Amino acid sequence: MNYSSHTVIPNSQKVAKIEHLGNIFLRYGLTVAIGWIAAMKVTDYEAKGIEPLIAHSPFLHWGYSVWTVDHFTMIIGAIEMTIAILIALRRWFPIASAVGSAGAVVMFLTTLSFIITTPGWEPSLGGFPALSGDVGEFLIKDLVLLGAALWTLADSLNAASSLPKLLRGRFNEGGRDVVLDELVQ
Repeated sequence: MNYSSHTVIPNSQKVAKIEHLGNIFLRYGLTVAIGWIAAMKVTDYEAKGIEPLIAHSPFLHWGYSVWTVDHFTMIIGAIEMTIAILIALRRWFPIASAVGSAGAVVMFLTTLSFIITTPGWEPSLGGFPALSGDVGEFLIKDLVLLGAALWTLADSLNAASSLPKLLRGRFNEGGRDVVLDELVQ
């Protein structure tokens, strides 16, 4: 059977449109997901829901010794909302978007650490690596969100490096100003 006569090869313009649409959904889907999760942080339901994750985290448990569970959760939510807004600003402020994307990368690495630090491997399936519905299945999606954050970071850095030199941000590295191009290379 000759498959080549039945194979449809999409033209490059259609593929480019699909890719562009995918990029929009990836960036703004990530923005909506982070923003929605952040907005939930003002609820007592969410504060109590993430309390065991935060309490067992070697990176975040200290927050409960400084603030109440509700207040610390609201602070986390404010940081997450800031990250979401910064990611969404890529068209106008790609450097700010890169900062938000880097924040999202750190955020998702932190939440992925909860899989290891929070008790909750499913004992009826033999423990590790069987994810529990309480913790593991809730957090495993962060692998994909981490990938989206890495993509938005690269996309924002690419957009920032294509700005005219006058509009590019300058950073201070070791006492000298470094243009964004040098940081990306």
